[in-house]
Amino acid sequence: MTRTRAPALLLTALTLLLPVSSSATAAELQLQTGDSICLLGGSVAERMQHDGWLEAIVQTRFPGMELRFRNLGFSGDAVDHRLRGKNFGSIDDHLTIHKTDVILAFYGFNESFAGSAGADSFKSKLDKFVRDRQSKKYNGESTPRIVLFSPTANEDLGSLHLPAVKERNKLLDTYEHVIKDVARARGVTFVDIFHPTRSLFRDAEKPLTINGVHLNSAGNKALATIIANKLFGDRDDDGVLVEKVRAAVVDKNFLWFNRHRTTDGFNVYGGRAGLKYKDKVDGSQTTNRQVLQREMQILDSMYDLRDTRIQALARGEEHAVDDSQTPDFIPVRTNKLGKGDQGAHLFLGGEEAISKMKVHDGMKVSLFATEERFPELQNPVQVAFDTRGRLWVAAWPTYPHWTPKQPMNDKLLILEDNDGDGKADVCKTFAGDLQNPTGFEFWNGGVIVASCPDLLFLKDTDGDDRYDVRERILHGLGSEDTHHSANSFVLDPGGALYFQEGTFHRSSVETPWGVVRNRDGCVWRFEPRTWKVHRFIPHNFANPHGHVFDRWGQNFMHDGTGAVPYHAALFSSHIDYPAKHPRPPTLYNRRTRPCSGTEILSSRHFPDELQGNLLVGNVIGFLGILQYRFEDLDSGFGAKEIQPLVQSTDQNFRPSDFEIGPDGALWFTDWHNPIIGHMQHHIRDPSRDKLHGRVYRVTSSSRALLRPETVHGESVGKLLDLLKSTDDRLRSRVRIELSGRPTDDVIAALGKWLKKLDARDPDLQHHLLEALWLHQSHDTINEALLKRVLRSTDFRARAAASRVVGYWGDRLEAPLDLLAVQVVDEHPRVRLEAVRACSFFRSSRAAEVALESLNKPHDKFLKFVLDRTMKQLEKFD
Repeated sequence: MTRTRAPALLLTALTLLLPVSSSATAAELQLQTGDSICLLGGSVAERMQHDGWLEAIVQTRFPGMELRFRNLGFSGDAVDHRLRGKNFGSIDDHLTIHKTDVILAFYGFNESFAGSAGADSFKSKLDKFVRDRQSKKYNGESTPRIVLFSPTANEDLGSLHLPAVKERNKLLDTYEHVIKDVARARGVTFVDIFHPTRSLFRDAEKPLTINGVHLNSAGNKALATIIANKLFGDRDDDGVLVEKVRAAVVDKNFLWFNRHRTTDGFNVYGGRAGLKYKDKVDGSQTTNRQVLQREMQILDSMYDLRDTRIQALARGEEHAVDDSQTPDFIPVRTNKLGKGDQGAHLFLGGEEAISKMKVHDGMKVSLFATEERFPELQNPVQVAFDTRGRLWVAAWPTYPHWTPKQPMNDKLLILEDNDGDGKADVCKTFAGDLQNPTGFEFWNGGVIVASCPDLLFLKDTDGDDRYDVRERILHGLGSEDTHHSANSFVLDPGGALYFQEGTFHRSSVETPWGVVRNRDGCVWRFEPRTWKVHRFIPHNFANPHGHVFDRWGQNFMHDGTGAVPYHAALFSSHIDYPAKHPRPPTLYNRRTRPCSGTEILSSRHFPDELQGNLLVGNVIGFLGILQYRFEDLDSGFGAKEIQPLVQSTDQNFRPSDFEIGPDGALWFTDWHNPIIGHMQHHIRDPSRDKLHGRVYRVTSSSRALLRPETVHGESVGKLLDLLKSTDDRLRSRVRIELSGRPTDDVIAALGKWLKKLDARDPDLQHHLLEALWLHQSHDTINEALLKRVLRSTDFRARAAASRVVGYWGDRLEAPLDLLAVQVVDEHPRVRLEAVRACSFFRSSRAAEVALESLNKPHDKFLKFVLDRTMKQLEKFD
């Protein structure tokens, strides 16, 4: 049906009815009744929808015009580069679906990292982008009206951890001129938001960005006003009305975001959407596509209904939304019946389930918490202890895919034992509005949690154990399969956060340092203090789960689907996108699969002969926690299986994650579900349990539990002394506590602590390494300390320090000179780490240094790392 367009005279009349400030300017964009307005670009565009300011202001300035906004912004997008999952659709596909009349295009920021030399290429690509859009009639009647925006400026937050603002703004200014030239040449509207935001940032009393580039809500409000005034002339907006409309916009955009950026896209419209599942009762078949596309239609209807409400509110009218008008859901029946009445699955109680467990000699299992007492303990994914000694659990009741019209109520829970009887007394909901919280880790007084496609930072500032700060700190993580999404969160000793994702995923992570992209499997490294993101291990993983660091900073991870174990150093040398590493030699030959999570057994509560062992969860066939003893093997490691810690014959038993607690015991979750896996069963199979979840504790029968050390609130000096502990998790919690202390205080106290170390202490070399790692965590270079640890009497410390050279290389005086010594070290593991570190330097000298390692013996591990390093460096002559 042809839409009726408001004539220009009517538009002018509507405009004149609105209040006009004394500094009114001429309108740059003429809107028409019924316009469909689509936003394109990277995170500047994407983040606007979550705050809702731009749409709210425009809707209230043009009441009665029935405008519709669709935000197609996507983290990491460049004018010629969109990384999407299978069958997501092209720009033209989506602009056609939404019958687009107006395009608001925000490009130039991501492209600017190509430097001034890339400006001409960007100009050519942007010109083609405009010409291509001008050749289409997405609404079926006319070509779109296009607005090109400059990038926003970088805000100077006074941080030494972020890129130099002056240099970045100089580049952004260059790209602003390019965009203006293209707009002029193609006859489209141009809006400069670079210079206004630079002035805005300079005059602001509080930060308007979270990291210098990504706007917070106040920043988005200010930018929305700038854009509206530039496009439509200055107005004095009715703040009360705008806020009322904005609340409705945010409500709509919640649905829109979860439709446009739906998780499990590979099952909704991608490669597994067409898999057929047979009903065990009547033999009928259905697919994920049939059921989930209907859910997408329901979401379409829901946000269309909210458009009507937004338009009514903008006119000053009340309008209720009736979601009963949406299409019906398509029911699904199970393809795996249980043994109960009518195919119901049977479940043992939490205590009763212990009788089905076989425990390691001299150990016992006890129940800490169960859904029987705490119904919110549903599908527990990951556990971790905070610096207060409290157990946190990520619970996933919407597993595996949120259902429209249902609450999005995945949770972070805090479980506490207040009376010391070994059982949880209290379960608090720290966050009850998450989506797919497949991993979390504590940092800087708060917690970083997965909520794909984002990472969130949550913090409680008023002490009520509920978050009151919520920031999207990373965007654009792959979410094509929630079973494969960001998981196994772990901090390395130097303060970087690691998480991993599996196949089908397409990630475009936008940072102040540039865009980092990846396809089909990666272990990610994120420095939350500097905002640097790095493809730590780009590899064609199936579904990696499990990642741990030992006492000396060596890390080990598993590709979960096959439970394939790896020494991470072997294939974590740097390699430019889109190249990836092949499979390196494995840690051991596994006998079962898949791996759900891992841990290092480091606790004085357990016998000495078990210290440092690798614990590996397994959730199909063998249901329990396997145990492996590490062996030094040339430059790398091997491992041999010994007696498992726990094994169960209960087919619902699924040990999903485990961690050594402050008392020295091993705590683990039981996902407790009769079916797992996305491919084997329909996403909506009703046998996917959403009610059960347990937390157990493994203890030594003959050894006393440890007295938990006080970490939270302790003085910096006391915390530094706790870094001398031999228990890995205690030291990790200490580092987490110190991450929230002022850097100047930590580094000053650390300098005094170093001077007091006893030269006769047998653990002196490890203490020095801990000091180096703490400098790394606070992004404070101490080259003298680095050189001291590089010359340590312990090869494990020298190896760890060699890795630090790679990450600090851009700020060291002569890093390759340091590595030139390490690559010919007497110990092969030091040589391996040094060769790996060479991959981070973009020069022929780095290749020459790496090749010097050939003057010493090579083994299969070192050979693999040298090959991968040279693959990266061969491009530099």
